[in-house]
Amino acid sequence: MVYKIIAFIILLTFYSCYVVKMLKQRKDGIQTDQLGKGKTGFPKLIEILLKISSYLIVAVEINSIITYSGNMPTSIRIAGVVISILGTVSFIKAVVDMKSNWRAGVSEEDKTNLVTNGIYEWSRNPAFLGFDLTYIGILLSFFNLLLLLVSVITIVIFHLQIVNVEEDYLIARFGQDYVDYKKSVNRYFGKKINHSKN
Repeated sequence: MVYKIIAFIILLTFYSCYVVKMLKQRKDGIQTDQLGKGKTGFPKLIEILLKISSYLIVAVEINSIITYSGNMPTSIRIAGVVISILGTVSFIKAVVDMKSNWRAGVSEEDKTNLVTNGIYEWSRNPAFLGFDLTYIGILLSFFNLLLLLVSVITIVIFHLQIVNVEEDYLIARFGQDYVDYKKSVNRYFGKKINHSKN
């Protein structure tokens, strides 16, 4: 029961951050949700699938937590809690450090700045890292095959969003500044030592 309570607190904290940021940006005249808007072809498909999988995984996570009756070893469940807490902290820090530049999806019309400080000194995509770690942590704590399937699909779609939509947009928008940043910071975590190509 204690794992279920902790998991619900983690999910509530994680998604509350998202909703609070979205409401604050709406108050400031910023449309946060840009998923699928103004795009065509493969980028539009990716962002629509990302939106669907993002809602689906929440439902599957909640169901998995409520109905869990498995017997995962305690050490794995504790690891899951720690990983999901790290994911939530990473996500919150990413949203805070991004300030008014944060969007769900990319917007060609909005004028935003390239953020490379704070957690972005260590990860080019700390919000996506946060999602992935939270999903993996919940999966380890409340493992079932449906949750595994939906988690893997969602993580893959998030990765496709980064490499096929976000990175292309950032190169087009910020040019050499983003190329230099990409050469020095890894996609998910860590600084590059030799500044070789990603």
